[in-house]
Amino acid sequence: MDHVDHILVVDDDREIRDLLSAYLKKNGLRVTVAADGRQMRSALDANSVDLIVLDLMMPGDDGLVLCRELRAGKHKATPVLMLTARSDEMDRIVGLEMGADDYLAKPFAARELLARIKAVLRRARMLPPNLQITEAGQLLAFGKWRLDTTQRHLLNGDGVAVALSGAEYRLLRVFLDHPQRVLSRDQLLNLTQGREAELFDRSIDLLVSRLRQRLDDDAREPVYIKTVRSEGYVFAMRVEISEPYS
Repeated sequence: MDHVDHILVVDDDREIRDLLSAYLKKNGLRVTVAADGRQMRSALDANSVDLIVLDLMMPGDDGLVLCRELRAGKHKATPVLMLTARSDEMDRIVGLEMGADDYLAKPFAARELLARIKAVLRRARMLPPNLQITEAGQLLAFGKWRLDTTQRHLLNGDGVAVALSGAEYRLLRVFLDHPQRVLSRDQLLNLTQGREAELFDRSIDLLVSRLRQRLDDDAREPVYIKTVRSEGYVFAMRVEISEPYS
């Protein structure tokens, strides 16, 4: 029997929950709804979920708090699409840095949400095109660093984990999957967030800056992530699959 994707919609607005549930079910998806964080946790305990549609502005634990909670727990690999009534770019960037895979500003067309859901699910299931991570080698080694793709941890030369946000992890993973290859901002935005770049969207530049800080990469003379004028960025270091630590 074919798998039917299960979507969890978390929104305190009952009308929105009902409308989205009806529309997504009509388009062949299985849907569970939750009005707050408590109901979200109960739904996740009771069901296997393929993607979470999470409203940013909710009473009690808001979407940012819940997204951070999801990324720190056993559901850290479950894709999150965040809904926001805010139009401020910084709110969107914060949501992505907390680990959301994409965002959609209210009001929105239901068909656009459906398209975003399908794009995020498709990307989440896509194997890296350049590197195949085997059971025997789950660390990507570059320079003095290693990325544990199972635990999603960045490890320094002493094996100490450096915390990465969900957005930082996805950006680093894209760079490691495409080493020594120039990637435009539009490509990076689409590969990490599953959408086309918006005019004046600088979230990739901000994420690159934050990732350089994590890697101790001097922005003036970077070793790992180099800026290619008028084109984008290139990950300049060689990447190898390394054996896990014992």
